[in-house]
Amino acid sequence: MSSPVRITDPGDPRLGDYTGLTDVALRRRREPAEGLFMAEGEKVIRRALDAGYPMRSMLLTPRWAGAMGELAGAAAAPVYVVEEELAERVTGYHVHRGALAAMERVPLPEPGELLARGHRLAVLEAVNDHTNIGAVFRGAAALGMDGVLLSPDCADPLYRRSVKVSMGAVFSLPYARLPRGPRALDEVREAGFRLLALTPDARARDIRAVAAEQAGGRVALMLGAEGAGLSARALAAADTWVRIPMAHGVDSLNVAAAAAVAFFAITAA
Repeated sequence: MSSPVRITDPGDPRLGDYTGLTDVALRRRREPAEGLFMAEGEKVIRRALDAGYPMRSMLLTPRWAGAMGELAGAAAAPVYVVEEELAERVTGYHVHRGALAAMERVPLPEPGELLARGHRLAVLEAVNDHTNIGAVFRGAAALGMDGVLLSPDCADPLYRRSVKVSMGAVFSLPYARLPRGPRALDEVREAGFRLLALTPDARARDIRAVAAEQAGGRVALMLGAEGAGLSARALAAADTWVRIPMAHGVDSLNVAAAAAVAFFAITAA
């Protein structure tokens, strides 16, 4: 293990991966193009390493340097130590967990790989909020889903906020990007999946009844963006519309909460 390097200049090029972490537009452009993402906090960093993501470097505040140094040593990555004030100047926010790691992305599997081996998949359409993406992944992993298929306009599961909200669950659940075009959902059906569209529409069936009918079968649960829900095209492509019964005049749930309820219904059947 190389010794930690103390840095006092916020313009040091070695800190380039960590600059402007709160600038969402900048990071969305930079990170996929440069093949990196950020992991924050000891638990998330460990989970990223355990999942096979290579570490580029680690940024620590002094009080975390001892506790976290062995992680970077095991990954043979440089460790940069900066004062909290400098970390905030570089990243744009107070690094509460005291540790950030710049990680290398790995190639995503093709959708066909998930379709070949999964039985319970989530299909997300235009879910472009990073917090919701992280929460959906956490629920999917916790409740036994086999993978996630994302439309091209879904948010990046490896964006720092998504990773943080998921508590690293984005590393334990395989996911792939579906291509654009009407055949994307046809391919899911042709692989033997029944497409269930989650919607609050009164014409939809109770998800519990449909899940019981599909026990042992292959199911792809389709979820849309917060507010807008699934597009008309996605609803038209579904085999069955399903809904979560509501009480006390509530008409719908946040997409992450609805996803968790629906995941439980179809994996418990």
